[in-house]
Amino acid sequence: MPHERSRSTLPVLFSIIVIDVIGFGIIIPVLPFYADEFGASGLVLGMLFTSHAAMQALFAPLWGRLADRIGRRPVMLCTIAGTSGALLFLGLADTLAQLFVARILSGIFAANISVATAYIADVTDEDERTRWMGMVGACFGVGFIVGPAVGGPLALLGFGVPMLVAAGLAAVNFVYAIFVLKEPETHRATEHDGSERVRVLAAPSIRNLCITYFLFTFAVTQLETVFAYFMMSRFDYGVLGVTGILIAMAFVMVGIQGGGMRSLVARYGEKTLLVAGLALMALSFAVVPWAPVVGLLMLPLIGSAIGRAISQPSMMGLASFQASGANRGAVMGTFQSSASMARVLGPLAAGALYDQSDAAPFLLASALLFVALATTAVLPAGSQPVDQRRKRRQTA
Repeated sequence: MPHERSRSTLPVLFSIIVIDVIGFGIIIPVLPFYADEFGASGLVLGMLFTSHAAMQALFAPLWGRLADRIGRRPVMLCTIAGTSGALLFLGLADTLAQLFVARILSGIFAANISVATAYIADVTDEDERTRWMGMVGACFGVGFIVGPAVGGPLALLGFGVPMLVAAGLAAVNFVYAIFVLKEPETHRATEHDGSERVRVLAAPSIRNLCITYFLFTFAVTQLETVFAYFMMSRFDYGVLGVTGILIAMAFVMVGIQGGGMRSLVARYGEKTLLVAGLALMALSFAVVPWAPVVGLLMLPLIGSAIGRAISQPSMMGLASFQASGANRGAVMGTFQSSASMARVLGPLAAGALYDQSDAAPFLLASALLFVALATTAVLPAGSQPVDQRRKRRQTA
């Protein structure tokens, strides 16, 4: 059993994650407008997103190794402080090159989520760990609603202002963590063996899930990268308008994942929800470029948010069913790495395609999601819906 003193710090850890994600969420809707102020093309904007994602993917295992060696607390403190410095540099940037440096630094220090999840594993039992890991997703949901809601209005004072506020928030988070975050009394070494991931991918079910997740994430990055530019060019929308739409989509996703996902899984099962979600997203992305007014555009955008809300956790659930206690870290790490790779490559494709046609990234996303839909035919079924389990018990 984990020591109660260590476990009692979980609410503190989650509060730190929430503040961290709010700071990140503040800059997300503002960054494209900030880059546009420096004359960034679609490709350059994609490179800004990629620089952050690439550093995050590269440094996550390095921070994990360091946390195994010297402890979770000092690494968390270091990365929170580094995030504050990177955001400060971003807010003070006055050239495009400085924007890139700031995004590279922010990606390096944003890799601390892997350390936070390792902390949770240290202080929870296996039978309750999934529930606590789900709280990390809830923290992200809260952050991506509160952050844009704060960042959008602040941008009216200047595009650098939200970055500076986020830097201050991270600095407060650092001071808070110094006083309240405790080191787990014991910690488990995390799995970083690359050869283990190769063995994991040898299993067809896991390999197909990783391919599906890669295609899904690659498609999602098309919207995330160029949406602000699309709204500026098509509808002359500013930062407040874009922020409002992103918040509405986040509310839909959080509402479904936080309130209705459990009952949906119990009724339909993970695979059915994954198929439905991918199909809804594929159709929605295909319609986005042809909406003549924002009112009609909201229909496919909300449709894509619903599809994402039911398909992403379903994929994660299916992946978890393929993992035993002995290889759970390797399976889930490999699964998440497929998304990390898509977040590195996806923004580059989105930016380059946008420079050719503002509809192209959305059409690519739709095509990729239809391919992902085809891969679901060979995926494992996951847990059985409640109705099917009842029928089996009745006929037994």
